[in-house]
Amino acid sequence: MFDIARGTSLLVWLKALLLVGAPAFFALGVTLPLMRFESFYVFSTDASLAEVIVSLWTGGDAALAVLVGLVSIVFPLAKLLLVAAEQVAEDSLQQTGFLDRLVPVLSKWSMMDVLLVAIVIFATKTSGLAQAFTQPGLWFYAGSSLAVVALSALGRRAVPQKA
Repeated sequence: MFDIARGTSLLVWLKALLLVGAPAFFALGVTLPLMRFESFYVFSTDASLAEVIVSLWTGGDAALAVLVGLVSIVFPLAKLLLVAAEQVAEDSLQQTGFLDRLVPVLSKWSMMDVLLVAIVIFATKTSGLAQAFTQPGLWFYAGSSLAVVALSALGRRAVPQKA
C-alpha cells in the first residue's frame, strides 16, 4: 500500500532537487560549448550560447543577437524563475493566478533554442562542408528545460495540503 506521507516527502525532495538542478544546468548550458564544428578534419570551432550571442552583437547583427538572447536566455530564465516562485509561493499568491497565466506563455518558447541547434547540426552534417558534434552545453541546456517542465508539471497542487 502507498504511504501518503512517504510519497509527499519524496515529492518534496524531488522538487528541491529540480529547483537546485535546473538553474545549475541552465548556467552550464549557456556557458559550455553547445556544438563543435570540424571542417576538413583540421579546423574545429566550439561555440557556447553566450559566445554566439556576443559574436552576433559584435558582428553587426544586433537584431538577431537580441532575438537569440531573448529566446535562448531571457525567456527560459524568466520561466525558470517563475516556476521556482510558483513552487515556493504562499497560498495567497497562488490564488491570484498571475503565475498560472504567465508560465504557460513562456513554456511555448522554452525548447525553441534546443530545436534550432538541432536543425543547425542536421543542416551542417547533410551539407558535407563540415561535421557537427553535440557538446555538453547542449545537453545541460536541454536538461534545464526538461527540469523546468517537470517542476511545472508537478506543481504545488500535487502536494496534499494539511488541514
